[in-house]
Amino acid sequence: MRSLVVDDDIRMATMIRRGLEREGYRVECAETGQQAIQALSDSTFDVIVLDANIPPPDGFELVRLVRREEIWTPILMLTARDGIDDRVAGLDSGADDYLVKPFAFNELYARLRAITRREVGPRPVALQCGDLALDPAGRRVSRGDEQISLSPKEYALLEVFMRRPGELLTRDYLRDTVWDITFDGTSNVVDVYVRYLREKVDRPFGTESIETVRGAGYRLKQSVSSIVDHGAPQAAVD
Repeated sequence: MRSLVVDDDIRMATMIRRGLEREGYRVECAETGQQAIQALSDSTFDVIVLDANIPPPDGFELVRLVRREEIWTPILMLTARDGIDDRVAGLDSGADDYLVKPFAFNELYARLRAITRREVGPRPVALQCGDLALDPAGRRVSRGDEQISLSPKEYALLEVFMRRPGELLTRDYLRDTVWDITFDGTSNVVDVYVRYLREKVDRPFGTESIETVRGAGYRLKQSVSSIVDHGAPQAAVD
């Protein structure tokens, strides 16, 4: 197993390298985001162990850059940043796991075994169907170059469609997923919000991407999903 350890704390990086080598890993180290980018351009790794607080680009941005380049190597963020917002940011940026320092090596080894057992393949951070793009981390939506502002429920409904493009989704499934099973609102709430979505993501652009399947439910027509560049701001959810 070839691993890349990215940490600007030399003592910590050395400790991690020695621990991984005892487990049979071949380890290369980088101290900065730029060094990591260079290492990834020169070699292929089976896993990346990445600190968040490194010279630019920092760990969060490095993960986004790596995923933007469609490098799907499993990434474990290993950092002292223990806030919930930090963990969410790390995972939403494209990391496969997040472990806080100080840590136990047995747990580190177990987490690395877990993420390297998974099939390595595309795991896009953001979703795209045709020219309709949705960024779950930034909660942004756009069609082509045009930003689209959605309410929280409209956004949640669109995300369900875009995570299952081409599939028939029943009204009951959509209601239970977006509003949960305890929802006590009107029975036609799904139809109402699908109409709201069409008014914002389809009609202004002359498209009909949300298809009605008579008597059954709805389907998002486009089935192509790919990564979206996080670099440019798109649209914020109301």
